[in-house]
Amino acid sequence: MLQNLPFNTLHHKGLTIEGYSRAAVQSYWRIPELKLGFDLGGSPWEFMGTPTIFITHAHLDHMAALPVFVARRRMMKMEPPTIYVPAETVEWVDKLLKVWQRLDRGRMVCNLIGVEPGQEIELSREHVVEVFKTTHTVPSVGYCVWQRRKKLKAEYQTLSGDQIRDLRLSGVDVTAESRMPLVAYTGDTSPPGLDGYPPLFDAQILLTELTFFRPEHRKEKIHKFGHMHLDDFLERAERFRNELIIAMHFSTRYQTDQIERAVMKKMPAILRDRVKLWL
Repeated sequence: MLQNLPFNTLHHKGLTIEGYSRAAVQSYWRIPELKLGFDLGGSPWEFMGTPTIFITHAHLDHMAALPVFVARRRMMKMEPPTIYVPAETVEWVDKLLKVWQRLDRGRMVCNLIGVEPGQEIELSREHVVEVFKTTHTVPSVGYCVWQRRKKLKAEYQTLSGDQIRDLRLSGVDVTAESRMPLVAYTGDTSPPGLDGYPPLFDAQILLTELTFFRPEHRKEKIHKFGHMHLDDFLERAERFRNELIIAMHFSTRYQTDQIERAVMKKMPAILRDRVKLWL
């Protein structure tokens, strides 16, 4: 398989996180076990088999490769992918694909669906995706994958197997759904994008932007342009209950070693072992 774009890989409790993210360059991610991806700033050949993509916003470094991804799947005779985008952008994304279809003279076929905060999307029997609001310079959303399970209701837990079977046969629903936030992805956002969606702090895996980190960076300007500073992250240190936090989307003004030294030097002990800088 041709490896035409870079990406890192990390494994955590049966899930594989693969992707790349640098501000104003490209952001693209996939989780093979969940058969989904986040954003399409680039389209590695290895990601082509991902059938469902959740796009956070329409900036080029997060969506420029959408026509490439759609066209490649058709070229390889794969099923049309399902692409979720913020509802405010769906009309224009559809027009974009039609323009590329005209230019390329090849059909751009996909299931394009607009989403809004609070909406839920059925992924499978075990997983559902919830859309949440983020704050950026263009319409933007984040996504949280919830793991759901059916558990026997408390009032029936002392019954025998035969009694539970009889209740089921009589039409009684003896189970209740329990949910756990599994993976949360913010895309680009200023701090209200985190604060406005509390489950994000409880997700087993959190992928969140951390674009700026130097002390001289003016936070009010950073927030105005829909981004996060390291100080915003540290101010919320006690709230992060995640097992793994992937900090991504660092500014291209700085080299990898500069970012690693500066960020980890300030990282408190309660976060240091759980934070992975995606560099």
